[in-house]
Order: sequence, then C-alpha cells, then structure tokens
Amino acid sequence: MRKKIFWFALLCTTLFSALLVNATTSHAAEKTYTIGTDITYAPFDFQGSNGQYTGIDIDLIKAIAKEEHMKIQLKPVGFNAAVQAVEANQMDGVIAGMTITNARKQQFDFSDPYYYAGEVMAVAKNSKVKSLSDLRGKKVALKVGTQGAAYAKSLQKKYGFKITEFDQSNDMYNDVITGNSAAAFEDYPVMAYGIQNGIKLKIVTKPAQGGNYGFAVKKGENPELLAKFNKGLKALKKNGQYNKIIAKYLGKSSVAKATATAQKQDNSLWGLVKQNKSALGNGLLQTLYLTIISIVLATIFGVIIGLMQVVPAKWANWTSSTLIYIFRGMPLLVLALFIYIGVPNLTGNKISAFVAGIITLTLNEGAYTAAFVSGGITAVDGGQMEAARSLGLPYGKAMRRVILPQGIKIMIPSFINQFIITLKDTSILSVIGILELTQTGKIIIARNLQGFKVWTIVAIMYIVIITLLTWLSKAVERRINK
Repeated sequence: MRKKIFWFALLCTTLFSALLVNATTSHAAEKTYTIGTDITYAPFDFQGSNGQYTGIDIDLIKAIAKEEHMKIQLKPVGFNAAVQAVEANQMDGVIAGMTITNARKQQFDFSDPYYYAGEVMAVAKNSKVKSLSDLRGKKVALKVGTQGAAYAKSLQKKYGFKITEFDQSNDMYNDVITGNSAAAFEDYPVMAYGIQNGIKLKIVTKPAQGGNYGFAVKKGENPELLAKFNKGLKALKKNGQYNKIIAKYLGKSSVAKATATAQKQDNSLWGLVKQNKSALGNGLLQTLYLTIISIVLATIFGVIIGLMQVVPAKWANWTSSTLIYIFRGMPLLVLALFIYIGVPNLTGNKISAFVAGIITLTLNEGAYTAAFVSGGITAVDGGQMEAARSLGLPYGKAMRRVILPQGIKIMIPSFINQFIITLKDTSILSVIGILELTQTGKIIIARNLQGFKVWTIVAIMYIVIITLLTWLSKAVERRINK
C-alpha cells in the first residue's frame, strides 16, 4: 500500500511538472511580442459591439506593429493583471493608458509619451458636491493603480475624505451613481467619453496634475521592442495616422456617433443576451473547461493526499498534513497570483493564464478534497479494519475492500459541494486575465454600462449550471447508494 501511494504521489508530481513545462515559451526565429492591455478603459481599451477589442491603445499598437513589421499578440487582461504579467516576464510590454511616473520608472522602461491627460473629479448628476472642499468627511471611489487614484490620495489629507478602491472603472462609476461614494477621480478623456456614452455622472473640476501616457516594458528588458515603438510612433505622427486614431475616438463626430449607437441598442435583458450571446457563450465554455479539468485533477490529487493522511506511515501523514495546511489556508486569489506572477519570477519560465488557473484550482480544491477524504475514512468504525485484518487481509486490501466502500458513501455529499465550489471559484481567476464568465461580464459592462442587467444575466447562467451540476451529482449519489 505504501509503495502504491508513493507511485501515486510521484505520478501527481509528474503531472504538475508537465503543466509547468507546457507553460515554458519557446522562442521562434521571428519573435512575437505579447502585449498586455486593459479591458475597461474606454476610449483607450475596451471591447466593441462586434466583440473585437478596440480603442486608442489597441489601434495605436497595431499601427506601430504594421509600420515596424513586427508580430504582436494582444492580451486584454485588465490593467493590474497586465502590469504584473510584464513584471513577471509573462508579457513583453503593456499599453493601457499607463501614466509615466517616477515610481513606475523604478520598475519599467517607458516609451516616448503618446498622450497627455489631466485628472478630473466626477459626481452623480444630482449631487450637491461642486468642489474638492465639499468632500470633507465623504467617501471617494478610485480605480486601483491609476494616476487618478494617485492624484486623489495626494489630496486626501488636505480635504479630509475617505477612499474606496475598485479594480474596474465601471464598478467605481456605479459606486458614485448609487450614492455609496460622493465622487470619483479619473483621466479627463476617459471620464468625458464615458459620460458621453451614458454614464450618469458630471465633471465638476478642471483637468489637473496631468500626466503622459507611455508604452512600458520591464526595466532592463526588451529594449528593441521599446525602440521599435518609439520609431513607429514618430512615423505615425509624421504621416498623420496618429491624429486620425485620436480623432476616431475623441473627435466630436465620433462621440456623437457612439452615443447615438448606444441609444439605438436594445438594453433589455433579452436584448443584451442577443447582443452578447457569442461572448457569454465563450465565457461559459471557458468556465466549464476550467471546472471540469480542475475537478478531475483536484479529485485525483485530493484522494492521494487524503489516503496519505490515514496510512500508518509518519512521513506520509506529515507530508499530507503540510500540503493540506498550506493550500487550504492560502486564499485562492493569493494562490492564483503567486502561481501566475510569482512562479515565473522564480523559475524564469512563462505560465499561461489557463494553466496557472488549472494549477490554482487543483491545489486549492484538492486540499479541501483531501481533508474530507481522510475524514470520511476515519469516520468508518475502527473495528472494521481490525476485523478485516483478523481475517488475514493485508492492510492495502482491507482498505480497498472494506474501509473505502463505506468511506465513499460518507464522502459523496462533500464531493458534490466541492464540485459546486470549484465552479464558483473559477470567477476569482479573472484576476489573472482568464476570460471566463465573470470576466466576460466585466468586459460587456465596460461597453454598454448596463451593470445591473449584465450581472443578472451572468448570475442566472451560474445558477442554471450549478443546478444542473447538483442534479447530476445527486443522480450519481443515488446510484452509488443503491
């Protein structure tokens, strides 16, 4: 039995090693640069009604790539995920309305500036807040890591307001619209574009403490990419293409056209489903892929570690207890970021977001599975093992033939609950840029600003899938208990 457990553990370790090796990026003769972008930062980065990512940043990097004859792969993952991925060498560069600051220059090398923007304060349309001095004692909404957030924090002590931070621009806007916060701080073109396209806010201050946007690479890395960007940017400014890109999104005619288009769209629940059925379907499939693969791997991992917890071998007991303690005690969000960002920093090998997500769910859910597997086995009366051994059965056969069949019936409800938890936990993986159902919802909201309705649709989809999974699990449970 001990030898079998050892080989099972070795097999599990080999499987995870294979996943990590699969994540290593091979360099082709002609390098393809991976560029991270934001997903909810219109008019610089957002998803259009046709499902394609668009915006000033997107059009600009594509035009520069064409001008400089270089291959790029865009990764719309969100501002924080993109920045952290570049720091971890998961991506080669980031273009996401990123303001060039002295603090960021410690971590990144920046291109020549490609846009200048000032910071403004916006409030709800019916708000009585008209200036910064009206914020004393009130709460302000900010987006994590942005220049708007930095500007607001520099004013906090002087004007005495409190701060709440969000990962997505739309969440920040809605916190002000619903009255939870009195104001939000944002780059002027972003806020102006959003208001023109339906956000129920108004700007009450003039642009201040502006900053230059720049394309960034990790400090000391990819100098050739930075040089190509600068060269391409100069060429676009010289031939007039740069001005055309800016005018496309910030010119008066384009704003009016975008507003008119937004007003014509059917924003009912069913209308939103029809408009976004392809994106929602793809997000749902990604969620199911993550869930199914993770459930299978987590069950294998959990059963092996759970059995190691109960065998009469101290090294196996100690190893199992340690693994359960670490992976069950670590928050899933932290574990995901550690695997996706931390491991590449330690090993120098890239890990795809999908593989990192699978490993994260397998380790976390597997630790919980191991705990109830060992609990289910120990719940079987100890006399059962004694009786089996007294009849001459070796330990391994007694475990397989006598203990496990009884223990499995005890474990079934816990397995069902863990399946459902795994499905719901996939939503946390949006933090590393996996385009599952929750991340898809964020992207759709960034385009149409229908937060309540889109989250209602996403919630219904989760409930339907969880209900079907529960029915299936219950059917399996009834079949086993017959």
